[in-house]
Amino acid sequence: MSPRRGSATTQTQGKRLSRSFGWLAVLGVILAVAGIIGLVYTGLATLTSMLLFGWLLLVGGLVGLLHAVQSRGSSFFWLGVVVAALNLAAGVVIIRRPEVAAEALTMFAALLFLTGGVFRLVGSLVVRGPQFGWTLVQGAFGLLLGILVLAEWPSSSQYVIGCFFSLALLFDGLGLIATGVGGRGIVNLVQPEETGKSEQRGQDQSYN
Repeated sequence: MSPRRGSATTQTQGKRLSRSFGWLAVLGVILAVAGIIGLVYTGLATLTSMLLFGWLLLVGGLVGLLHAVQSRGSSFFWLGVVVAALNLAAGVVIIRRPEVAAEALTMFAALLFLTGGVFRLVGSLVVRGPQFGWTLVQGAFGLLLGILVLAEWPSSSQYVIGCFFSLALLFDGLGLIATGVGGRGIVNLVQPEETGKSEQRGQDQSYN
């Protein structure tokens, strides 16, 4: 392969990689904007997240049922059928009654915050390890958050799930933006160096 052809190939691969990082950054912007909109309209975000969760359960149940039918000769056939049926039933219930599902899921999240906060508080006080202060703060925050969510339940179910869902979208979007922009910067920084090295090698070969 000649140096010019190798340089052109390197430039083409660099452009493709840079374009991929660019699309990654665009996806991050879309997710970040969706997260910001969800934080403004938390009720709509809660309803949307519950409907998405319900449809995911339905699709997962159908896929699991098809997989169970294909492996009906195995010993895991009935287990696969039961799990698929539970996913299908849960998906139908969530899609038909997303408000009730949001209330139940908010209650479950609040109980997780409470139990997690209590365990962290007790563990930090008993162990007193090197991360004692940070673990104590985490436990107190989880306990306080669980109490606040339970104190406003069931009205808190209208915004808690949507708020968490929107924050997840926002942070994921920011992470993708950082990855895309940083990746494009690295590609644009490395590509001229590789091109210069290829041209230098071509000049050396022509001199020899």
